[in-house]
Amino acid sequence: MFHGIGPLLAPDAKSTAAEPIALLRPRGSNQVGMRQFNERVVLQAIRLNASLPKAELARLTGLTAQTIGLITARLEDDGLILKQSAVRGRIGQPSVPLALNPDGAFSLGIKIGRRSADWLLVDFTGQVRQRQRMDYLFPSTDALLPAIAHHLEELHDSLGPLKNRLVGIGLAVPFQIGGWHRLLGLSPAQSEAWQQIDLRAQVQAMTELPVTFAKDTSAACVAELVAGRGRDLKNFLYLFIDTFVGGGLVINSHLHGGVHGNSGALASLPMGLAQGRQMPHQLISHASLWELEQRFSARGLDPLAAYDDRALQADHAPDTRAWVERAANALAHTVVSGTAFLDIDAVVIDGSFSRVLLAQLITATQHALKRYNWEGLWRANLIAGEVGPDARALGGALMPLHAHFAPDRDLFLKTGG
Repeated sequence: MFHGIGPLLAPDAKSTAAEPIALLRPRGSNQVGMRQFNERVVLQAIRLNASLPKAELARLTGLTAQTIGLITARLEDDGLILKQSAVRGRIGQPSVPLALNPDGAFSLGIKIGRRSADWLLVDFTGQVRQRQRMDYLFPSTDALLPAIAHHLEELHDSLGPLKNRLVGIGLAVPFQIGGWHRLLGLSPAQSEAWQQIDLRAQVQAMTELPVTFAKDTSAACVAELVAGRGRDLKNFLYLFIDTFVGGGLVINSHLHGGVHGNSGALASLPMGLAQGRQMPHQLISHASLWELEQRFSARGLDPLAAYDDRALQADHAPDTRAWVERAANALAHTVVSGTAFLDIDAVVIDGSFSRVLLAQLITATQHALKRYNWEGLWRANLIAGEVGPDARALGGALMPLHAHFAPDRDLFLKTGG
């Protein structure tokens, strides 16, 4: 078991000689005082603008110059912000921009998928410092749980004297990782093993740090919202294509979770009308990399080529083109359906495969959209995501940083700047 921030210092305590790195003061979501909220507003303003002088912070936040001075002095003492070089050349005193200190805080993101697991160590600015990866055909709980503990310990220890600045762990996992087991060729016993396990509780037992859980594609949507196209879009439907396709939904710059936290469950979207007892296929059967895997396997090719540039090579290209055509038509149906329900600005598509293949898929989907009737609708823009294969683990890592430092209890505020 490893430990994170703790024991936390009281607001006026000092670090000892044995602990040269100052510990973080508590800024958890249970801190509801105005001072803590204003600190978070200031940190968010700096985050959204990269760096800001005190005068601009006061203008953007509506706080007085005196309040900004007190807050920034406290944040600087805590090691959360840094002074940058003075900007000269204007009338009056030189301006000193303030920026986030990358070493101010860290978080860990874990993505558990059906073909691989990823661990990311992320700093206070959201940059990935270290990563670990584990590939498999399907995760075994007996092998995966010890691997999770090992990589968490390893990444935590890699911080050295900064290890006390690790604020939490974000876990991104499919809600039903053992679901659709017949498609994956799994036995009922393998599926049941995942239905019975509480993975969040298992990871929480490995650490005293808080563990945050989210559906994997919702976590990917968080990453796109905070670090990708969401910086410019207020409302969008998000699709992430992996072994199985999934999604998320952003409304007014906030992730919309839904009643069960399962908003954007696009894998289950029917592709047609039920005919008698015949159930229509779901999107999962048309626009998932699992289907491309099957095409490759049928010709004796490595199925995992679906996840990298090999899918574009000559021996794989015929199957890849066929998959793109089928997936694009299904995605176009999804885009029109989503637009009809949500009246959104855009649909963002991303995935854990080649960026060249993503561009081809989006182009094919745009062509397929021309075959659908848009009468009565405003067309949504179809946009490529910017985060890519790291989206789920990165979104997981961003959640603890948000919980500890952002002023908005739902997701990073999109104001200012």
